[in-house]
Amino acid sequence: MELAGKLLIAMPGMGDMRFARSVILICAHSPESAMGLIVNRPSRELRFSGVVEHLGIAEGDPPREIRVHFGGPVERGRGFVLHSDDWAGDDASMEVPGGLRLTGTLDILQALVRGTGPESVLFALGYAGWGPGQLEGEIARNDWLVADAPPDLVFDVPDDEKWTRAMRALGIDPLMLSPFAGRA
Repeated sequence: MELAGKLLIAMPGMGDMRFARSVILICAHSPESAMGLIVNRPSRELRFSGVVEHLGIAEGDPPREIRVHFGGPVERGRGFVLHSDDWAGDDASMEVPGGLRLTGTLDILQALVRGTGPESVLFALGYAGWGPGQLEGEIARNDWLVADAPPDLVFDVPDDEKWTRAMRALGIDPLMLSPFAGRA
């Protein structure tokens, strides 16, 4: 099962509250591990302008305000920029299936402050990570639904609507889901 470039949509019965109603874009997946970013959990305290100022990058205000997201519980002090493929940066930029890229270096933050970065951007602190077979086990346990990841859902839909919109894109009415799994 290849999951890179796919969305994970938390089922209503998700036991881990850090992931309740979350939508995660899987950026990398292999038999050894998986890594993704929660794309619908904005930070209530942090602002992008404050992050770049803290890093010594800011030369005045960035030309646009970019929401800071909680990307996941692993390495919460590490930043990642998920973006459209119209900006390649240096060799540290990783291709994500579906026409996206992931960059975790300062050059993209500098480009965003100058107004020369990619068109579509999601900035996240931290990431979600899984060990060998862990994610596949969670999917088999009905913790997650797997869906395609249209860039407009990732970048353009308001954060508080992404979970419902992702469910509806699968033809599922979230109000009809039970938080309990079972077998027939």
